[in-house]
Amino acid sequence: MTEPAFHLTQPKTRKTSVIFASPHSGRRYAAAFLARSRLDALRIRSSEDAYIDQLFASAVANGAPLLAATAPRAFIDLNRAAEELDPALITGLRRRGHNPRIASGLGVIPRVVANGHPIYAGKIGMAEARRRIETHWQPYHNRLQRLIDENHAQFGEAILVDCHSMPHRALENVGPQGAPRPDVVIGDRFGAAASQEIVAQIEAAFKAVGLRVVRNIPFAGAYVTQQYGRPSRRQHAIQVEIDRSLYMDEAAVAPHAGFGRFQLLMEEVVAQIAAIGLPAAQQVAAE
Repeated sequence: MTEPAFHLTQPKTRKTSVIFASPHSGRRYAAAFLARSRLDALRIRSSEDAYIDQLFASAVANGAPLLAATAPRAFIDLNRAAEELDPALITGLRRRGHNPRIASGLGVIPRVVANGHPIYAGKIGMAEARRRIETHWQPYHNRLQRLIDENHAQFGEAILVDCHSMPHRALENVGPQGAPRPDVVIGDRFGAAASQEIVAQIEAAFKAVGLRVVRNIPFAGAYVTQQYGRPSRRQHAIQVEIDRSLYMDEAAVAPHAGFGRFQLLMEEVVAQIAAIGLPAAQQVAAE
């Protein structure tokens, strides 16, 4: 029996045009996949957005759906285009131009995990790559598009919040020297993927609970924001990256003592973000 490609949690009544999605928090590491990997069970999780789906789980209580991948990012990356296939990993492929994500081993079927550690000892076949796309990538994106279409039909707009985490070390050189590191990076592809009003409200939601926020540096958004962000059509896509050290032990890939406290903080943030898409809020914005 094939495992489902995603887990969709829906509210009894959808009250807001906001959709929360977590493409990298999947943690179903199939035994066959682990057997083919050269990495141990801990290191292979280093690219995973561990526990992000749990931090945004209160979306449903606020009338918004939460779409979460089940397969891990090391197996398939749902924040890449299906065409971003890596000839250094997949047999029978010819190189076509330069793609920095593919060149670094981070195509739709990743060749490496965090810090460049190779996942496999050799290559995989094209049939295997296509099978992963057909059984995981395509169903996830089909369902995400349906959620967006449903929100357009119900609310006249859709606001997609693409939920991620980032290593603490990724923020070492962000901001002026000596300034506190940001806790959250909001990516809207420098204004191309969402209206500035909505991005400002999402930023304010994080700042209201005391978190430091920057925009687009070092993460402006990848395939999801590029594909689904169409602000001229009232379709907005915003990537949110949260510093993992705020809630987990990165080396152990496990929640630390502050996880529960941070989860409560995130419940406040999620409630404020969901409120952006309430029909009453849309009416006020229009006026």
